[in-house]
Amino acid sequence: MKLSADLVCASPRGWVETVLENFDEFLKDHADCERKASAMAMSFVAKYPDRLEIIPELIETAIEELEHFQRVYQIMQARGVRLPQRMKEDLYVKQLLKSCRTGREERFMDRMLWASVIECRGAERFRLVYQHLPEGELKKFYHELWASEAKHGHIFVKMLLNYFPSEPVYKRLEELVALEAEVLQSLPLRPALH
Repeated sequence: MKLSADLVCASPRGWVETVLENFDEFLKDHADCERKASAMAMSFVAKYPDRLEIIPELIETAIEELEHFQRVYQIMQARGVRLPQRMKEDLYVKQLLKSCRTGREERFMDRMLWASVIECRGAERFRLVYQHLPEGELKKFYHELWASEAKHGHIFVKMLLNYFPSEPVYKRLEELVALEAEVLQSLPLRPALH
């Protein structure tokens, strides 16, 4: 059984070039994304404390994302890059979340599926960064992140299947992946994960 989204479109070639030309800016955004990902996993715990089957995995995911943030921050420190004064708005995520339905169960499904899609896109982009970096510790780090994000893309769908039959989950996932492609293609290239 498939547990993650098949992305409809690949990131444009120019995206990785933009990142490599502005890598310090990319690191700042990457650090922010890891903090947000950790907070998102914990927000599911806060909003759905009755979903006992998934709380341990959500906590584990939050910790792993926070560890990623710590590692990105260490790279930033070594390069003399400071965290931004405040986190920038993520237009990609903001546009995706506009499509969330409003009923409690529907919103839970949509938020979990968007988490899966966002993690899958992150994995695709970390793979691109890894492939284009020169040999060294940074390349090794992004290779590890690629594997981790790919795993995260699976866990949110797997968690949902505790509460919903597979047919509506995969039907909605297909709809959201198509929407994600539209959003991605509408955004300008910038040295950011999304």
